[in-house]
Amino acid sequence: MLNRKLLNIELGRVSAEEYRNLPDSGIVVVLDNIRSAHNVGSAFRSADSFKADKVYLCGICAVPPSAEIHKSALGAEDSVAWEHCDNTVGLVSKLKAEGYVVVSVEQTEHSVMLQDFRLWEGVKYALVFGNEVSGVSQDVVDASDFSIEIPQFGSKHSLNVSVSVGIVLWHFCPLVPR
Repeated sequence: MLNRKLLNIELGRVSAEEYRNLPDSGIVVVLDNIRSAHNVGSAFRSADSFKADKVYLCGICAVPPSAEIHKSALGAEDSVAWEHCDNTVGLVSKLKAEGYVVVSVEQTEHSVMLQDFRLWEGVKYALVFGNEVSGVSQDVVDASDFSIEIPQFGSKHSLNVSVSVGIVLWHFCPLVPR
């Protein structure tokens, strides 16, 4: 049996403008001092793929327009709304006041394993991802409602942040059947 690979024009993807007009998912991504513009771009691409409403670029994160972001985002920086914030803790407070449950994706003493977490119906989530070396800063973890952790079984203690964004967004995507 042949299994022909689909052409891009057969995928039925929406335009950047159509994407911006889709109903909100209730999911936003917060990048806490991500130093690599390529990781920022990859986060945009995953945010587009799983219909995040917005990406917040905090602290030292590169911001569009950027050739490095565009290289890995492939234009997703034009479809997904974004905002730069100097202070991640201040943003977390603002998001909580707007009704978001703030979730740090980090290995903590009381983190919930991702496979054990179930979405709460009607809840908006702000997912915080941290720096490539130091992770989500402790003050942001402290300000969050809770932490989730991606289970790992190898010898390394963490995944690349851009990989983590994709994994967690897939789990939180309201369109993924459970």
